[in-house]
Amino acid sequence: MKPMIRLKDIVDQIEISFDEIKSFLNTRTGEIISVSDEELRAAEEGESLENYPEWEHEIIQKAKEIVFSDDWITLPEKFDINEYSIMEKFCSSVEDDDKKHRLLNSIHGRGAFRYFKDTIHEFGIVDDWYEYRKQAFKRIAIEWLESHDIAFTDDKE
Repeated sequence: MKPMIRLKDIVDQIEISFDEIKSFLNTRTGEIISVSDEELRAAEEGESLENYPEWEHEIIQKAKEIVFSDDWITLPEKFDINEYSIMEKFCSSVEDDDKKHRLLNSIHGRGAFRYFKDTIHEFGIVDDWYEYRKQAFKRIAIEWLESHDIAFTDDKE
């Protein structure tokens, strides 16, 4: 019997995803773990643990399990998430036309993420943005879980 996965756990992992870190779900046990690209490479290439500090041995062993087992699948990564698109949709959802246009202008060009954050602070809609972003991540997580035929529960935090 496959485990019931908490939607919140998947969303939390998506929210903290990094370029050099990948998160995985064990479809048999429900365990979620994050592993660096370096640790995955060490596991794939069968490098000796002696080449790594002792604190990294356990995670490299887990990385070996991830690499060589069909029980583990990769959670959505930064590329799958496209946070810029989420920002753009948020900007377009703002009802006040002046604010909408300023927000849309803030996300173009160099420093777009910083300008966007400055603008949402200026407009006092920071909480609105983070709620919108959280809901977008939740939709991504649900689509991912459903696409992998994984049962989940939404505990509402």
